Amino acid sequence: MHVGSKGWYVEELKSLGVRTYEGRKIEKYKKHVLANLLEEKKN
Repeated sequence: MHVGSKGWYVEELKSLGVRTYEGRKIEKYKKHVLANLLEEKKN
């Protein structure tokens, strides 16, 4: 899996314990939303 791909963001978020966002599975979101969410969770 390439760093920065959608699958990579999903994997990173799941490793932090994030499975859903606003009541929807994180797999349903586009990459830029996942990138912002990951940035928010790391800080």
